[in-house]
Amino acid sequence: MFANTIDPDETTAARRRRGEKIVESLSGGARPASLDALDRDFPFLANAVHAYAVGELFARDVLDVRTRQLALVAAFAALGLGDFIKIHGGYALNAGATEDELKEIVYLTTIPGGFPRAIQASQAVSELLAARSAH
Repeated sequence: MFANTIDPDETTAARRRRGEKIVESLSGGARPASLDALDRDFPFLANAVHAYAVGELFARDVLDVRTRQLALVAAFAALGLGDFIKIHGGYALNAGATEDELKEIVYLTTIPGGFPRAIQASQAVSELLAARSAH
């Protein structure tokens, strides 16, 4: 089966294992603490995130990893979800995106999300970049 089709015979456990490997690859081995908390406190939701959102959607190859992560940063910016901007912004940087590209997404956020969401996004991107430069 191709990466862009769903195998109806594949188990949820197999999808979850694939999702966990993808997160490991995206993060450079540093699993986000938010996923550990999700596993501990909301295992059903954690399983859905790993098996479907990551194990299925992130396994698709229509978009390369860099493009997919930049698109997610843009969506989370428009929604005002700073924690997700930081996670997926980090993944985007790990996949070759530049700081300027993340900043451009902040500017573009003014169109669908308005200035308040763009300001929230700018704060999240600034925090991400500061944390990465501290390491």
